[in-house]
Amino acid sequence: MFKFLVNKIVGSQSERILKGFKPLVDKINGFEETIASLSDDQLRAKADEFKKRIKARSGEFEKDLQDLEQQLKEVAIAQEKQKLKIKIKDINNKILEDVLPEAFAVVREAAKRTIGLRHYDVQLLGGITLHYGMIAEMSNGEGKTLVATLAAYLNALTGEGVHVVTVNDYLARRDRYWMGPVYEFLGLSVGAIQHDMDDRQRQIAYNCDIAYGTNNEFGFDYLRDNMKFRKADMAQRGFHYAIVD
Repeated sequence: MFKFLVNKIVGSQSERILKGFKPLVDKINGFEETIASLSDDQLRAKADEFKKRIKARSGEFEKDLQDLEQQLKEVAIAQEKQKLKIKIKDINNKILEDVLPEAFAVVREAAKRTIGLRHYDVQLLGGITLHYGMIAEMSNGEGKTLVATLAAYLNALTGEGVHVVTVNDYLARRDRYWMGPVYEFLGLSVGAIQHDMDDRQRQIAYNCDIAYGTNNEFGFDYLRDNMKFRKADMAQRGFHYAIVD
């Protein structure tokens, strides 16, 4: 019913990867009772706590990241660039590992309180898989949109923005309003990019913690931004983390 394709690898290796994520699922479940006992204000305040922990953790890797970013600017060979990008991604994952279990538990509780849905263990696995940049293949009705809230919230805590890519404007708008209450309850802002927006409206949407939109809108906004002379006129603010739904 629920299958994963991890980095285009199928079979036993995929199963081993998922088995390796099981302790994380257990940790998330271990937080459920404690998180459920929190008031709405206490649950909302968790975002500030997580951000402080992430900032402290980031300081431990600041020098390493700066060195890798500098190397990335200097290297011209595509394969070498890709290796450096993977190293940067691995460090960013390490920075978030400390808060992942509790953050996922917070999102699950927020979803229960706002939209009446609870993430099941298999959906927690999906969220972990997405966070680590792998491919999670799910059938219709298995809660793909709900799964995305876990990884989107966690990565939005860095303050660098998250893009959730959908196939059309309707789904971008629908998912923003469907899942928006979860994020907003937790103190995050949510936007949806639509084809008829002007530049200012696009800037507002892109400056949200989480922005829903289509691959066409994200792609053409990138091209249009590269034709502008002033940074202040650009719609997008950079690229940090994306989920393709």
